[in-house]
Amino acid sequence: MLTIPGNSHSPFCDGHSRRDFLRIGGLAMGGLALPQLLQAEQLSGIRKSHKAVIMIYLVGAPPHQDMFDLKMDAPLEIRGPHKPRVTNVPGIEISEHMPYCARIMDKLVPIRTMYGSPSGDHDSFICYTGRPVPNQPPGGWPSLGSTLSKLQGPTDPTIPAFVGLAPKAGHPPYGSPGHPGFLGPTHTAFRPNGPGMEDLKLNGVSLDRLSDRRALLAGFDRFRRDMDSSGVVESLDAFNQEAFNILTSSKLLEALDVSREPAKVRERYGKGDPKNYGDGAPRNCEQFLVARRLVEAGARCVTLNFGRWDFHSNNHSELLTHLPLFDQAMSALVEDLHERGMDKDVAVVAWGEFGRTPQINADAGRDHWPQLGCALLAGGGMRTGQVIGATDRLGGEIAERGVHFGEVFATLYNQLGLDTAQVTLPDLTGRPHYLVDGWQPMKELVG
Repeated sequence: MLTIPGNSHSPFCDGHSRRDFLRIGGLAMGGLALPQLLQAEQLSGIRKSHKAVIMIYLVGAPPHQDMFDLKMDAPLEIRGPHKPRVTNVPGIEISEHMPYCARIMDKLVPIRTMYGSPSGDHDSFICYTGRPVPNQPPGGWPSLGSTLSKLQGPTDPTIPAFVGLAPKAGHPPYGSPGHPGFLGPTHTAFRPNGPGMEDLKLNGVSLDRLSDRRALLAGFDRFRRDMDSSGVVESLDAFNQEAFNILTSSKLLEALDVSREPAKVRERYGKGDPKNYGDGAPRNCEQFLVARRLVEAGARCVTLNFGRWDFHSNNHSELLTHLPLFDQAMSALVEDLHERGMDKDVAVVAWGEFGRTPQINADAGRDHWPQLGCALLAGGGMRTGQVIGATDRLGGEIAERGVHFGEVFATLYNQLGLDTAQVTLPDLTGRPHYLVDGWQPMKELVG
């Protein structure tokens, strides 16, 4: 491993830091398997764009009946105590605890009939890939962020294409930003969290000293290149270049620094709670602002994990804290994107892995319900101000227009300029795979 000595005793890109900062880990001489690094080469012929996606994983699956699909005509043990409120779009009602989103419903699209999670097991995988966990190809399915990193690359050499604002969580899938699958670690999410944050700083090392070490590394690589007829060493160059670009620019650190925002903007988003909620994620409203700053700086995909919505007990009282925080941060993000003229280019998706049971259990909670769940979309040039899908009288079965996760992914890729009927990616055996499993972009949103 290449270590740059400085005032800090923490290792540069080692241990936990390497996991959180795999791109800076590219400074390592042999730290990653060379076959994995070969996955870094970019596909040719893909149109570059500056479009982006912010994907919000509502950790543990939120209750759709208490957010976007309240059933006031159902029995009390189905509908619960919460009431609906009207929105600024006639005919659409959502939870009374989401007043800010209600005011901007013309900029939103609730989906009431999401499906595709076959088992009802907790896993963020389907939210990040659009596919269920079973029957994966060698290496596993890549997440949307990793796919964009591979196909479109960075818009700015100092800003990673894929950034994951995921915490370390007691239940590992709750802390996932989305995995690279068969695309390899070069396309892992850049994770600016935890102790690895120090590795974004030179810790007393001057740019001249860093340049000396860069020259030393280049010398080693030239020697290895002379000894290597396979061309493998040459694949390290771009990986190392990105790491040095990040280290020698302040742009990424500035994007992560919400203190640079006016107080009025920060107040609109709110602070929330930066501590993990149980074995889930923080209810950190400021991360929505960080996500906006990152896509504005050049990131193509930012994922963030919010709360812990697995309310097997006390569902109604838990919502009194989760919903208002999510409502404030989500509405602030959407309004902010519109005010900055970014709404046509940046799509926002918030969802969990499945829904909750219509029947309220003996502990005042709702259990797992893989039959259907919900999502909230905005931006990306999509047709907003509408609700998609309808459920039966009890909110437990799809009555009209079920929406598979893969359809939303097809829509997002379409808006990002990627033709899901044409573009493929090879797995570790070289077999090509389409970006989605035969799903088409949703005509309601882009037709």
